[in-house]
Amino acid sequence: MAARRIIAVVGATGQQGSGLVKAILADASGGFAARAITRDPGSDKAKALARLGAEVVAGDVDDEESLKKAFAGAYGAYCVTFFWAHLSPEKEMAQAAAMARAARAAGVEHVIWSTLEDSRQWIPLSDNRMPTLMGRYKVPHFDGKGEADAAFAGLPTTYLLASFYWENFIFVGMGPRKGPDGVLGLALPLGDKKFPGIASDDIGACAHGIFKAGDAYIGTRVGIAGEHLTGAEMAGAFTKALGQTVRYTAVDPAVYRGLGFPGAEDLGNMFQFNRDFADDFCAARSLAFSRRMNPGLKTFSAWLAENKGRIPLE
Repeated sequence: MAARRIIAVVGATGQQGSGLVKAILADASGGFAARAITRDPGSDKAKALARLGAEVVAGDVDDEESLKKAFAGAYGAYCVTFFWAHLSPEKEMAQAAAMARAARAAGVEHVIWSTLEDSRQWIPLSDNRMPTLMGRYKVPHFDGKGEADAAFAGLPTTYLLASFYWENFIFVGMGPRKGPDGVLGLALPLGDKKFPGIASDDIGACAHGIFKAGDAYIGTRVGIAGEHLTGAEMAGAFTKALGQTVRYTAVDPAVYRGLGFPGAEDLGNMFQFNRDFADDFCAARSLAFSRRMNPGLKTFSAWLAENKGRIPLE
């Protein structure tokens, strides 16, 4: 039996990375082995991946030499950054560059870089439809990743555009909240436009499908989503899953930017970008492609059926 080719997964205990590790391990005939890269191999999450069969190794996106060691001997590498840990596009770009150099040094044959659009290609800094943030960005957590694409030039890279995690309704307070009348409300600055979303595990499962496709998508930009839904359609799915009315309110992006929590301005601009360029944003995230890469792709309703009990209703 041929040796399994190693996929080195950065951020293996995070939402995208853990989904890929689990997808590799669940596919006995896929021909890949999972190398889970984490800053803390002794963490509970890392130990859980080891029990599933992953090779767990130490690696830090802020330490290029550790990445070179972690990528050594790997066929593929999944590269991802986590903006919300530090809120710095510059740090994100430095981490991406370090991963790219490490992949080049290790001779990795297929890199998947988890990226996003550089919104400044649609909304230049001179455009006052939305405020410029940090002096040089419109949507910092998008723009830093988009600018970092250049670091992977010359590498055998697939540029993977992910979508809004539905888990944000669980973990970061974006889910339905009770209004003064006691009715649950879902307030998002999306107007009546469709918005791509996905279960976070399905990002990793789609990435697994891309690796299984060999070199078919090297040098291309591909996008994934579980569904494209309006705010009203999401509220309707919540209503059905929760058994009580959830009312959608299309708030103004400026109101969202003013909510005051860390990253509120960035997210307000993100939603406005998604709303104002919804056709482009959805077209870049093909549902048919996503399902080809991951036949088990969840719809929002299917995700809600599994997770409704985890969503805090305030």
